[in-house]
Amino acid sequence: MGKQQVLDQILSDARAEAQTILEDAESKATKLLADADLRVEELERTTKQEVEERRKTILEKRAAAARLDGAKFLLGEKRKVIDTIYDEVLSRMLELGAEDCVAIFRRLLSVYAEDGDEILLAENFPYAEQIALLPVIKEKNLKISEQRIALDGGMRLIGKKSDKDLSFGAILNADRERYQAELAQKLFN
Repeated sequence: MGKQQVLDQILSDARAEAQTILEDAESKATKLLADADLRVEELERTTKQEVEERRKTILEKRAAAARLDGAKFLLGEKRKVIDTIYDEVLSRMLELGAEDCVAIFRRLLSVYAEDGDEILLAENFPYAEQIALLPVIKEKNLKISEQRIALDGGMRLIGKKSDKDLSFGAILNADRERYQAELAQKLFN
């Protein structure tokens, strides 16, 4: 074998080896690209799932917040209705005639007054003389003070043991605390 043949053989072997290396590299590159495409597809799918889950979570939170805001608004409006009712009742109590007003005072004094209490009437109370004639005044040794105080109707009892606010506003507030839920159920059910 001549030199040229050896050289040609070496070149031929080198070309064949280069071709094999190139084919291996292309095969590896193709495989790497395919793997990369699969990872990209998986990443896209996972990202889409995460985005969809986040979107649903955000929408659910916003819907819950909207429901809560709506419930708060509705509750506020219901409270306004109940406030209006109690304001109207107070207004009507302040307009009561002598007979009804004295009957209320008779009942309040019979239930809440203690022996020797002093009665402070609201400054705008017009029936002090009729109250003074009630039998409970003598029975419980009650005294009607000359001093009048700023109340929304009714009276305050000053006693040895305790004072009691029997103003119409205080009576209605106590009534409201006790019956507000029941009233709301009847009105809004």
